[in-house]
Amino acid sequence: MIHFELFLAFFIPNIIGYGGGPAIIPLIEAEVVGRYGWMSGQEFAEILALGNALPSPIATKMAGYVGYEVAGLGGALIAVFATVVPSLLLMLGALGLLYRHRESPRVKRMSQWVRPVIAMMMAWLVASFFMEGVNGAGLAHTLLIAAAAAIALLRFSTHPAIVVLGALLYGAVMLG
Repeated sequence: MIHFELFLAFFIPNIIGYGGGPAIIPLIEAEVVGRYGWMSGQEFAEILALGNALPSPIATKMAGYVGYEVAGLGGALIAVFATVVPSLLLMLGALGLLYRHRESPRVKRMSQWVRPVIAMMMAWLVASFFMEGVNGAGLAHTLLIAAAAAIALLRFSTHPAIVVLGALLYGAVMLG
């Protein structure tokens, strides 16, 4: 029964939540803390803080951790699966529909409008990350990390994972 409850606790917020991880975290908290009582609000907040410090989508990290705490490895797998399935089903359905009508002038026009919207969303994300960096580490550290990352990526074609690891190490040594 616990596995089914884990599935529902993560499937429902992900199927009805719109806006990605930050939008569904309160829904997940309502299930995990409020409905099932698997952890306290303080524990959930600590897990959320830790999850925000790590790369990758927050919802899958939260699902994996909570699932593991509640029901071990099987619980983690079920919770992550329940988190990913709604997006996967919606994406497969949308891709099938777009592929079926790929020659349609309307679909072609729509795809021309999507690119600038995605570019603006990415610009907003970069700006918000920059502001978080300035608020957390200060302007000098943020600019130094940004400049070093830009040089490593653009000039030396360093793999992004190595750049992220370098920034994390800098933060641990200089800001920790």
